[in-house]
Amino acid sequence: MTDPTGPNSPTEPPKAVMSAVARLLRPLVRLLIAHGITFPMLSNLLKALYVDSADRDFPMDGKRQTDSRISLITGVHRKDVKRLRTAPSETQSATSAPSIGAQLVGLWIGSPDYIDADGKPIPLPRSKPADGGRSFEGLVESVSKDMRPRTILDEWLRLGLVTVDANNIVRLDSAAFVPDEDLTQLAQYFGRNTHDHISAAAHNLLGDGKPYLERSVFYDKLTPQSAEELHDLARDIGMEALVRLNKAALEKAEQDEGKSDATRRMNFGVYYFDTEDDEPDTSPEENGDEK
Repeated sequence: MTDPTGPNSPTEPPKAVMSAVARLLRPLVRLLIAHGITFPMLSNLLKALYVDSADRDFPMDGKRQTDSRISLITGVHRKDVKRLRTAPSETQSATSAPSIGAQLVGLWIGSPDYIDADGKPIPLPRSKPADGGRSFEGLVESVSKDMRPRTILDEWLRLGLVTVDANNIVRLDSAAFVPDEDLTQLAQYFGRNTHDHISAAAHNLLGDGKPYLERSVFYDKLTPQSAEELHDLARDIGMEALVRLNKAALEKAEQDEGKSDATRRMNFGVYYFDTEDDEPDTSPEENGDEK
């Protein structure tokens, strides 16, 4: 890894990178203000993250990492560096383990036991049948013995993720699945997914090896109706891609279970966004370009 204090280090940060950072931070700052997170709070968090990243990600070959060097490459005062390096870390993110709900949906839309010949999630009897066949209750118990199927069913009914007919058959609307509305879980998804998206883009920008997939389609000068139609199309295409990859990932996870080198995690996402063209786009792509 390049030493940022070495002879090839720029005297000033690249303006293009600073411009890109300012743009990606704007929606984050809006979110922070909306939740009462002030600049001093963010500043303290950033200070700890700067020290932690410098310590972990920018070691000196064959030399001990020192408070002075970390202070030099981060701009954080040496006294703060010493305090932050010896204090228990408060910057660790919440667990990235998928929720029980996400695991259940993953099985229901990806496991051969729960999809039909067209790859669609099959309707499930609410309770276990006498012959021990597939059921919603059995699906839940295959993921967690501690969570009552009734609890999950009631919550999914409230969120509109499933329907139950007069014969107690449960049907999943996989396109409607979203994380639990609880702020803690929504924040965990936000942190994990945004972290991984930015990590892929940063990896590509730094040129640290084989590039990750990180592309988008950009058009402007669209009417609200066109944008809405494209949103609907993006949602359909995105769900098809997610369902297909979920099935393949589930198969790989089952194949890799128990292997000593099964240490990697993956995240694949698709997104769509449209807004009024009220701010200049500093990116070099022209209409129709894929990036």
